[in-house]
Amino acid sequence: MSLTVVGSIAFDAVETQAGSRDRLLGGSAVHFALASSFFADTRVVGPVGDDFGEAEYTALRSRGVITDDIEHVPGGKTFFWAGRYERDVNIRHTLQTDLNVFEHFKPSLSGASAAADVVFLANIQPDLQREVREQCTAARFVALDSMNLWIDIAHESLLRTIGLVDGVILNDSELKQLTDEPNLVRAAHAVLDLGPTVVVAKQGEYGSALFTRDGYFALPAYPTTEVIDPTGAGDSFAGGFMGCVAANPDEEVDEALLRRAMAYGTVLASFNVEAFGPERVLRLGREEIAERIADLHRSTSFDDAPIALR
Repeated sequence: MSLTVVGSIAFDAVETQAGSRDRLLGGSAVHFALASSFFADTRVVGPVGDDFGEAEYTALRSRGVITDDIEHVPGGKTFFWAGRYERDVNIRHTLQTDLNVFEHFKPSLSGASAAADVVFLANIQPDLQREVREQCTAARFVALDSMNLWIDIAHESLLRTIGLVDGVILNDSELKQLTDEPNLVRAAHAVLDLGPTVVVAKQGEYGSALFTRDGYFALPAYPTTEVIDPTGAGDSFAGGFMGCVAANPDEEVDEALLRRAMAYGTVLASFNVEAFGPERVLRLGREEIAERIADLHRSTSFDDAPIALR
């Protein structure tokens, strides 16, 4: 049950209708790892600067995240992002992005990280994702995330990297942009044609959709009324999804396991949005996760007895 995530570790400054925070622990690898740590031993690979201190390490370790492969760059500053959300939290404005130590990040995996059973390549440059993938020869399931920037400026590199992984987890708009397909179903199948066996389309407040060569499955978002800060929700979804896969090392990554993974990803994302940054996930308990999984199951089940049609 070993899982490695490679991605950004950051400090975030966030403004929403609920208030603001000037310095939050953030980054794709952090949100992912805090979610996946409920399911599997998770190792984080990413760079930090001198401003990343014991309080931040303690927060990660409090959830059992293994921080041995976090690279401390002496004299450097940690990646920083600032953003503001409108009343409609689907509308986000980036106010500041300072790559700092992340600008020259070259992932260096320890033997333990490279030997992980499950690997997630978070949103970094596709060439770097490919280098990491090629090191992880023992992994039974590898998935990646990306963004519109890499689709625009590193399209061919991203396509080559997608051909080397088992799963792709992208926003629905990114899947359409990647494939130049306006229809999500066609876009997902175009990505499957590149080599992966699993494509997940994240659809924000509308939930997510799973595409394989054999079928289709979709879930709505969990109906929480407390949406404080959506930063990192997609990474928390990926962490729950991949963590569920990692938690079942002897089980084939089949339709049944993938559907369960979708449910756990959905639930972890629902907790993430209920407070600023990782605050809600850091105080989350296993019983709360189990309760929401049960709620989600009830709300998405129906009696499929046939009805006589006219």
